[in-house]
Amino acid sequence: MAGEPEPISPDARRALEKDLADLRAERDAVAATLRSGTDYEGDRADQADELQRADDLTRLDDRITDLTVRLRQAAIAGPPEAGVVGVGSSVTVRFDDGTTQTLHIGELADDEDPSVVTSDSPLGRALLGRRGGDSVDYDTPSGPATATLVSVGSTPTD
Repeated sequence: MAGEPEPISPDARRALEKDLADLRAERDAVAATLRSGTDYEGDRADQADELQRADDLTRLDDRITDLTVRLRQAAIAGPPEAGVVGVGSSVTVRFDDGTTQTLHIGELADDEDPSVVTSDSPLGRALLGRRGGDSVDYDTPSGPATATLVSVGSTPTD
């Protein structure tokens, strides 16, 4: 499945669209602070601030491009098939040690929600496209691991 556009749920798509709108607003705010032209007077601190804002603008432009491409890919892939793991799915996984955990497959990590597994992480990639009952192999810092996908659902709306 590598290289193919990954399906995302409607809720995950809305979250990406909101992130994109927020990034565009932030980009506009940063761009408004940049001076135009080369006739610039100021001390080195002012010049350093200007360079930092230009770097911020480049970073924002890159992220905007990434999200725009991802949303286009999602439009091609469509939403995940019912019962199949896609970005935005909520999954229950049983690990090798017998523990079971409910996780959410997301585009971006969330420091405030440890149950989010990114779709490009080893476990996230292994789960994408799978159905309940499937076993998946993935790499961890400790070595290879196996988990069983117990169930697949959608992420609850906030």
